[in-house]
Amino acid sequence: MRVKPPIGCDTRLCMSLAARPSNFGSRFHNRLYERLGLDYVYKAFTTTDLAGAVTGIRALGVRGCAVSMPFKEAVIPLLDGLAGSAAAIDSVNTIVNDDGRLTGYNTDYSAVRDLLDRAGVDADMPFSLRGSGGMAKAVVAALRDRGHRRGTIVARNEEKGRALADAYGFDWQAESGDGAAVIVNATPIGMSGGDDTALAFTPQVVTRCSVAVEVVALPAETPFLRAARAAGKVTIAGADIAVLQALEQFVLYTGVRPDDDDVAHAAAFARGEID
Repeated sequence: MRVKPPIGCDTRLCMSLAARPSNFGSRFHNRLYERLGLDYVYKAFTTTDLAGAVTGIRALGVRGCAVSMPFKEAVIPLLDGLAGSAAAIDSVNTIVNDDGRLTGYNTDYSAVRDLLDRAGVDADMPFSLRGSGGMAKAVVAALRDRGHRRGTIVARNEEKGRALADAYGFDWQAESGDGAAVIVNATPIGMSGGDDTALAFTPQVVTRCSVAVEVVALPAETPFLRAARAAGKVTIAGADIAVLQALEQFVLYTGVRPDDDDVAHAAAFARGEID
C-alpha cells in the first residue's frame, strides 16, 4: 500500500450532489485514495442551487462529481458536453472536469448491464420497471440493449412514464398489475430515511417474478430485496450497482483502475462491514 500524501494545495477534490447524500461514495472513494496513495479527497454535498453548484465545480477546479436523484436530467443543460453513455439516455450520473470543460457520463448503465449479464438474466423475459427518472432510463436502456423486447414502465406520472416507455419501445401503465418475470425498482421506495416497510411491488408480484432488481443502495437490504430473497428469487442489489458505477467514476476521475481486492475492500468499508 502506497502512502497517501497529506491534504494540501495540490490535493484534487471530487464530490457528489444528491437530494439525500449518503456516506457510501465518500467512504468508497476515500478508502481507495488511501490504499492507492492518491492525492485526492471526496466529499458528499446537497444543494438547492444546482446551477450555482455546477458553476462552483467549474470555477474551483473540482475534478469530478457524482450526480444522484433528482439532478441527473436537470444538470444536462449546465454542462459543456455529454459522453455517449449519457447522450444515449439523456441522463448524467457523473461529471468530469477537464480544465474547466464539464462532460457528463453515465456509469449506471454499464453497471446495470454488467450485473444483468453476470446473473444470466434471459433477454426473452418480459420486465416490469417502476420509475421514470434518470436511474429508470439507465436500467431501461440496459434492458433494451441486452435484447429485451417486452417490458412495461410503471409510473403514476403518466406524462413521464409514457415518454420513457415510448422512447424505448415499451408499454406504460400506472400500476404494476400482474408484474413480470423481471421486476425492477427504479424509485426511492425503500431508501434509508423513508418508510422501512414500503415495497415497490406487491408481495403477489414479487412471488410471481423470477428476477428482482433493486436500484436503492442504502440500506443494502431493502424491504423489496428481503421479500424477493425470502421468496427464492434471483436478485440484483442496489449496493452492487453502486459499487460498479462508483468504480467507473473513480477510473474517470483518476485514470487509475484498482485491482479486485482493493475494490472489494473499499466496498466493504463503504458498507460499514470493516473498519
